[in-house]
Amino acid sequence: MGHKPKIAVIGAGASGCFAALQIYESLKGNATIQIFERSKEPLTKLRISGGGRCNVTHQLFDPELLSLRYPRGQKELRWAFERFQPKDTIEWFAKRGVTLKAEADGRMFPITDKSETIINCFLNELQKYKIPIHFEQGLVGIYQLENQIERFRLLWEGGKEEFFDIVVMATGSNRKVWSILEKLNHTIVDPVPSLFTLTLANTDLMELTGLVIPNAEIKIVPKGKAQSGPILITHWGLSGPAALRLSAWEARTLFEANYKVELSLNWVGGQSTQIVEETYSKKKESSASEKISANPDWKLPSRFFDWILKESNIQANKRYSDLSKSDIRVLSLNLTQKKLQMVAKGVFKDEFVTAGGVNRKEIQFQTMESKLCPGLYFVGEVIDIDGITGGFNFQNAWTTSVIAAQGIRKTFVI
Repeated sequence: MGHKPKIAVIGAGASGCFAALQIYESLKGNATIQIFERSKEPLTKLRISGGGRCNVTHQLFDPELLSLRYPRGQKELRWAFERFQPKDTIEWFAKRGVTLKAEADGRMFPITDKSETIINCFLNELQKYKIPIHFEQGLVGIYQLENQIERFRLLWEGGKEEFFDIVVMATGSNRKVWSILEKLNHTIVDPVPSLFTLTLANTDLMELTGLVIPNAEIKIVPKGKAQSGPILITHWGLSGPAALRLSAWEARTLFEANYKVELSLNWVGGQSTQIVEETYSKKKESSASEKISANPDWKLPSRFFDWILKESNIQANKRYSDLSKSDIRVLSLNLTQKKLQMVAKGVFKDEFVTAGGVNRKEIQFQTMESKLCPGLYFVGEVIDIDGITGGFNFQNAWTTSVIAAQGIRKTFVI
């Protein structure tokens, strides 16, 4: 195109701000880029992420393994991560004076431990490139234009309209925007919540609030896929990495069951019931006079082990020599196949992730351009892509933004 392209980025969240910067750099400033945001401030989700510390990405540099952290979008991101992955994210921020650090679990934060650091980095860059953010701009419609220089007419609340060559959708999970996209013939995969804690039916397990079982497995019975990792007992049920992974991978199953399912817990890192039985049978011989509650195996907290003994009708002061075959069987089953009833979904901090969005099949993932509407691009969570907790959802935002910017550059051959 002969004229300087006009580009609208809809949404001033993480993906919108990053996409605008990437497009500017990709087009070497040879475009007019504007960001439109329906609320009064930018980067609100980024501000509260990671408890206000901002979990920017994850220290996982293998595209194959990285893609496996996405319950939806795995196949498409496997290829995308070859082009921009956490290593590139770290480098991008480093070049702008922001150092990221990794924690033991692989999550990466700015060394300041403040989301403000990331927000200021973005806002400074936008200011440097003179990319404006227009606030309180609620989008009402996107209309394709025939035979005109600009391809789109955008209509805002209050009746204001503007014309653009390129529109980048970075609105996250937003039903209003999805209904606008449906009018452009896009299919929306019905959104359901992902990443939430599990509320249990009343059980005295909740009296152990704050205890962490270091290596557990959790699944929906009868046919769920087990998720493993630490489990945190809360005053309403279960949280921690394994519970949150289950909520992401089983987002649709749980939604369809109205969050009322039976859960099976293996508290001892996936050990089989048989192995646990054998362990206690041997202890009955080798540690006959020792109290069962004295030294719980599998790094289980002693208060939790006392609860398991109570659930198994075994007195805490019993010695290994006093254990009957039946005691060993019941204890082993409670450690490896404990059934608990989930009755509702809780909230995971202030971080809301939704499974659902624009159907991935309608997007060209080499460019992030719509297959149905040339000139329309998608980045971040507006698409039916979501990751488990740990910085993966932000990495999806960064990666798709970079690919969209490269795709837009091809359109204009700068």
